[in-house]
Amino acid sequence: QVQLVESGGGLVQPGGSLRLSCSASENIFTFYSVAWYRQAPGKQRDLVARILSGGVPNYADSVKGRFTISRVMTKNTVYLQMNSLKPEDTAVYYCNVKRVVTEDYWGQGTQVTVSS
Repeated sequence: QVQLVESGGGLVQPGGSLRLSCSASENIFTFYSVAWYRQAPGKQRDLVARILSGGVPNYADSVKGRFTISRVMTKNTVYLQMNSLKPEDTAVYYCNVKRVVTEDYWGQGTQVTVSS
């Protein structure tokens, strides 16, 4: 079992920034993928950003140019830097890692609220 602990969520005004962190209980650098998802009230959980084992990140169209996913091997941590936040970014954000395609783990989620 991989334990994931997220932090960094909160309330921010439109146009502001937040950085989410996801700390893993073991080395995730060689995992198949690390990713961030989000789920707004009454909606499905959607992929926000992901890094596959080859190291190339990809993003949902709605966050391209504003969000950046990164990972630090020495800290077993995945980050999501979120800039130019919009009210529609409001959601619970979840960290997800896949050791292999069929074995994945989720964090507990962290709330991000963008409001004036």
